[in-house]
Amino acid sequence: MAELTVAMTYGDALYQAAKELGTRDIIAEEAHAVLEIMKAEPTFCDVINSPCIPAEDKKKLLKAVFEGKICNELLNLWMILVDKRRTMHFPKIVQVYDDLCNSEDGFAYGKIFSINPLTEEQLARFESETSKLLKENVRLENETDKSLIGGVKILIDGKIIDATIRKRLSDLTDTIR
Repeated sequence: MAELTVAMTYGDALYQAAKELGTRDIIAEEAHAVLEIMKAEPTFCDVINSPCIPAEDKKKLLKAVFEGKICNELLNLWMILVDKRRTMHFPKIVQVYDDLCNSEDGFAYGKIFSINPLTEEQLARFESETSKLLKENVRLENETDKSLIGGVKILIDGKIIDATIRKRLSDLTDTIR
């Protein structure tokens, strides 16, 4: 729970600063670029998150890597996260930031799981139907899940729409009992 509070606090603060400065989309783009670097370079994350490395050394490294390449607000966030020993929360902070942007834009983003990749037409149809069902604009990202027997499972803002064969069989079993 504390993890979520940390992410919400910093994500909201970053979002408010970005709105004030008119850099909302730039910060989102740069934050995602930083996340990609973190995925590609796990050793970098290990160094930044290590409690054994002094904060000043981490700050020097971050400045050497990012100064002039990302906006000052994002770099300042990193400096604060280093000082507060909360660098490991950065991915969740970015998620909170994205959620705030999406909410302001009037969209709910979610994932749709299917056994095979969906076509653009299928994805658009699921977005349309889910938007009608939830009464909000929905954008879905397709992920494959080979554990599904068939059908789809949709996750949006903590809501689950389970239209999988396994769920239908489970419901049928419950009905028969």
